[in-house]
Amino acid sequence: MPDSTDPFDRASAPAFARAIDAAVANGAQMVVGGVATADGATEVHAAGLRTPDPAEPATADTVIALYSATKAFTATAALQCVEDGVLDLDAPAREYVPEIGDLPVLEALGDDGSVRTRPARRDITARMLLLHTSGLAYDMFDTRYALIARERMKHPSATPLRDPLRTPLLHEPGERWTYGTSMDWLGLVISAVRGRRLDDVFRERIYEPCGMRSTSFDMPPAMRARLATLRRRQRDGTVVATKVRPPDTPELDMGGQGLFSTVPDLLALLRVWLGDGSAPGGRVLRPETIEWAVHPVPGLAVTPLPAAIPALTREADFFPGARKGWAYSFLVNEDDVPAGRRAGSLTWAGLPNVFYWIDRASGIAAVWAAQLLPFFDPACEEGVAAFERAVYRASAPD
Repeated sequence: MPDSTDPFDRASAPAFARAIDAAVANGAQMVVGGVATADGATEVHAAGLRTPDPAEPATADTVIALYSATKAFTATAALQCVEDGVLDLDAPAREYVPEIGDLPVLEALGDDGSVRTRPARRDITARMLLLHTSGLAYDMFDTRYALIARERMKHPSATPLRDPLRTPLLHEPGERWTYGTSMDWLGLVISAVRGRRLDDVFRERIYEPCGMRSTSFDMPPAMRARLATLRRRQRDGTVVATKVRPPDTPELDMGGQGLFSTVPDLLALLRVWLGDGSAPGGRVLRPETIEWAVHPVPGLAVTPLPAAIPALTREADFFPGARKGWAYSFLVNEDDVPAGRRAGSLTWAGLPNVFYWIDRASGIAAVWAAQLLPFFDPACEEGVAAFERAVYRASAPD
């Protein structure tokens, strides 16, 4: 369990604020960052422009697209289903969502995107979805998926969010770690076992207990008015605003990537994992659930993420050269980070350079959020590292 004392010296908060300001000055465009402790203390700082035209400054309540930081919510909701006895992690996921049982394994891929497949020999389970061992991938991180996606785009569909979920598996379920759309399928499983829309499940079981007021798959007017512009750094280094405009209500609640939120709201969920599973409005997870869920699965190797679509991502390698593993459902650094988080911390990120970590040993959770593509942009990569060092300088004893 984490130390119950407060490690964060709030008088030193400008240290991480200055790191955020420096990241914006160095090209990150806009950053909202924050730090929370298990006792409920939270500090948030925003810098840069939320929207470039007309220019609107970023604030602590700026709404951001979480992309894969959504997965922390879906993992939490799945474990709640396990606690309630409505989800068996090792039962075939097709018992809850029959369509997942139809996914074949990719055997060959032609240059034109044509595929040759075979039936999977093993069922995908909810545990595999949590651990990213289902065989599902993402097109931005795998050249085969990228080619299939390009061919799919030539034939516009009325269900553009559902279509990528049907892409063949890259390998037999359970064989190895492959990062992809597993958590989107897990969101469908949760919705099925609860008999409700995923956003409604989250609202009752996560948003309300945690006191979140600006988190949803939907984009109501009050959130849209605070939504940050998604930007992209081009090959020549210039940054342009994208034309991404989320709909009021999405085609599908994507459990792996679809949420919009704020840094304070995300910190409220991280604090649940930082402590014993409780929140101001009630218990979210049992302490014993968190205790087993935060440990990496033995023998499960986490590999770097290649850049198959350079406009969306650079190669992403978390903690290069250090030991790391995968828990339910977070990356875990198994070595201390110099001048930063302790071994055993939980972390993940979202595509527009949204990063977070949960350091239970030090009693610190933190979020550093830009809205800039591609993933692992150099200014963002350097910015979040400087932010982490500043956070731990502030928490170090005198």
